[in-house]
Parts: sequence; structure tokens; C-alpha cells
Amino acid sequence: MTTAVAAPFRFFSLQVVRTRRLGPSLARVTFAGPDLREFRSDGQDQSLSLFLPHPGQAEPAVPVELGEGWWQGWRELPDDVRAVMRSYTLRTLRRDGDGHTAEIDIDFVLHGIAPGSPVQAGPAARWAAGAVPGDRVLVLGPAVADNRAIRFRPPQDTDLVVIWGDETAVPAACAVVESLPAGTRARVWLQVPHAEDVQDLDTAADAEVTWLVGDADGGADATLATLRDAQLPPAGHPYVWIAGESGCVKELRRHFVRERGIDRRRVTFVGYWRRGLTEEQLREQG
Repeated sequence: MTTAVAAPFRFFSLQVVRTRRLGPSLARVTFAGPDLREFRSDGQDQSLSLFLPHPGQAEPAVPVELGEGWWQGWRELPDDVRAVMRSYTLRTLRRDGDGHTAEIDIDFVLHGIAPGSPVQAGPAARWAAGAVPGDRVLVLGPAVADNRAIRFRPPQDTDLVVIWGDETAVPAACAVVESLPAGTRARVWLQVPHAEDVQDLDTAADAEVTWLVGDADGGADATLATLRDAQLPPAGHPYVWIAGESGCVKELRRHFVRERGIDRRRVTFVGYWRRGLTEEQLREQG
């Protein structure tokens, strides 16, 4: 299995160039800026940190001038000044004629934005719902193409790719599926709240994509029951990528390793969020 190199990351000062609503639960924001010429990534599930301004601020407050001390300086800023930090995965990277990164897309889940929503919208969802061209953000992202924030790494002998993701993992999962080469067999399950959130995927792979529509109120139990009943094509060397709510991801990993007998070294699992906790609380638990 390929091993990621320990690569440096850097800040990129970017601006919104356009937005697009993908459905009731998803919005795509496209960013650009001169800094992107140094943005490097060869991964389809590239994770990065996005820093957003508070309402009324022209740009996010991050003391990048402190160099490696930016983190401590950022933590010491007042809560109503310190930039909101959220973790996201890259949806799309577009290059210019010279091969430099020209634009990146990030898809936002709009929890709590719809009228009458049972959950309260977080700062990132509120920002994305109101984003307009010219809005400024900071991104802490990769300066080296092969970096440790890329998790999708199927071994060369993989003969079946299995993917599951909830709505927070849909951007990365879709990017992965669309990147799979011809001849690759893939079985994919993607969870979204509304039928209008379902996306058409353009892939050369032999991919069977199942969209699971509806709020995942049953949590891990309902998801596990769905995958437990699923028939996978026969494969000698499968590779599994599962991402989303931490509790659900852990249960699915147990299912693939213990019940289906897949080598745990061939199962990549990523907890993007944890039920009942904000990202700040999750970060504090560390």
C-alpha cells in the first residue's frame, strides 16, 4: 500500500468567485486567488482547514504572521474575533494552462438552513448559504501533492472498491468515484437527506452507486442493516473507504473486517464528525 509522505502545509488567501446550490442540503462554493498557484494535491479526498470570518468581518482573523506560532495566537484571540475553523474535503481542483491550480470547489452541507429545520445552523452553513463573490477566506492546505491529508489509497492489486459516506462525505466520495479508471469495479452507498441532493456522477469505472435518501435517524443501526443485506461482487483483494459520522464509521469498519473478513489494512475509515458534538468540542477531545 502506498505510504503518504509527511508534507508541509501552508495558508492560502482566497476569494469566492461563484456559488451554486446543488440541492436542499448542499451548496458548492468556488474559490480562486494568486496563492492557488502553490496549491498541490493529487488526492481525491484531500482534506483541508477552512477559516471563515465572523459576520461583519472583511476577512478571517488568523495571525499567520506568527509563522509556526499561528495556532497558539489564533487560540488566544477572543471568541467573537477568532476565525471560525472547519475541516472540509476538496470536491474539485481545476488547473490552468501552465498546470497550476486555478480554482477549487468545496461543497458545504447546509444543516439547519431550511425553514423549520429541527437543528440549528452552524457558522459554516450560515456562511456558505450567504456567500457571494469577493468574500475572503483562508485555507490551510497542501503545498505538496502527495500528503498525509489524503486518505483514499487503494493498493495496486485492488479488484473491488467499496465506498460508503454520509452527506458530509459525499463531496469526497463523489470525487473519488469520478476519478476511478475504466475497468475498476466499485460498489458505492451515499446517504443524503433529500432526493434533490442526489447527484449524477460521470465515471469511467464499472460503478454501482446507491443513494440512500432520508435523514439517518436510525444512525449506525439502520446503515449497518442496509450494508449487511448488500451483496458484494466476488473479489480477492477488495479495498474499503468509509467516511462520515464517527460512530457509524466505526460500526461499519467492524462489519467489513469481522463479518466480511476484509483485511483491516485494506479498510480506510474517517470520522468527519461525531453525533452531538460541535467541531470545537471534538477538537478539544483531541
